[in-house]
Amino acid sequence: YNEARQVAREIGYPVMVRPSFVLGGRAMKIVFDEADLEEYFDLAVQASPDKPVLIDKFLEEAFELDVDAISDGESTIIGGMMEHIEEAGIHSGDSACVLPPYSIKQEHIDEMADAARAIAKELNVKGLMNIQFGIMNDTVYIIEVNPRASRTVPFVSKAIGVPLAKLATKIMLGKTLENVGLTQEVVPPYYCVKEAVMPFDRFDKVDPVLGPEMKSTGEVMGIDPDLGAAVAKAQFAAGQKLPKEGAVFISVQDKDKDAALSVARDFHDMGFEIVATRGTSQFLEENGVPTRQVKKVSAGRPHVVDAVTNNEIQLILNTGASSQTKEDGYAIRRAAIKYKIPYATTTDGTRAICKAIQAIKKVIGKGGLTVNPIQAYHQENRHG
Repeated sequence: YNEARQVAREIGYPVMVRPSFVLGGRAMKIVFDEADLEEYFDLAVQASPDKPVLIDKFLEEAFELDVDAISDGESTIIGGMMEHIEEAGIHSGDSACVLPPYSIKQEHIDEMADAARAIAKELNVKGLMNIQFGIMNDTVYIIEVNPRASRTVPFVSKAIGVPLAKLATKIMLGKTLENVGLTQEVVPPYYCVKEAVMPFDRFDKVDPVLGPEMKSTGEVMGIDPDLGAAVAKAQFAAGQKLPKEGAVFISVQDKDKDAALSVARDFHDMGFEIVATRGTSQFLEENGVPTRQVKKVSAGRPHVVDAVTNNEIQLILNTGASSQTKEDGYAIRRAAIKYKIPYATTTDGTRAICKAIQAIKKVIGKGGLTVNPIQAYHQENRHG
């Protein structure tokens, strides 16, 4: 533990730590301070004291992208580039993602595509390959490379209308990209949103906060020319009933307050009441967003969980993975699940929900969100 603590100090917090094996599988945790690090070692490493521990410096407040590519060893085609809605650090299987990217600079898109082609060439990939990239402070990082199919291949194939797994199988058997008829990349003129389906309502004591370990048990997809509408469709498919009015509860860590401010303003502009705990409420009020203050669970009753129970809250934003915020945050998130209140544990996730509600409110009285067969979208695809 002392060696791990020294390494953590040298590379700076936050960090991700994980032993090679714990109780037959990996155990990963993002630690924000020494209390988190001590807790991790107490709970995880003691289960396998003779196993090594890997410590990674964390890309804080970074964008993450998944790139699926198909190669015949000479040429490589980018099947799809997916921008994660949640920031880097959330497991790619749990993060919602959007194809094509919606906020990434073209120069970074080109850089990642060039890197994918170069890596496929160097590794002599014949078939599918997945690369996870991070972008922090205008710099592109490669997080990991998997020279195989990934869980995103079915989503990408449906999004672009190309059976990537089928074509990759033919390439592995000796065909070329030209032989199988795939010589250009497909860039959809619409947005495809993949949303994870979580099993938290089936497990009474599991904390639904997202992190580096995958918790989802399924995924759904929403398609629309409008990003907000695509997010809304994905949310509905995942079982989230997004409100069109009411109160939004916001309680976030200090590091998330600036990001939460813009989201709170947007919800206030749509007519939602903003409800917040003391620290978040004071910050929002100081920055011009009116709020109704409510007590934390630890501050006595009536508190925020009482407000959820009484149907006074229609949407919840609660961030906080550090030891100081665990108990209150856990109670709020479990209440959201129990009473089926839509919630998000990242500000980016809440921003996407905000866009979805804006899209829903735009089409009220105009027939609602459009519904089209996927084949109709595929006919719109363009090569780029």
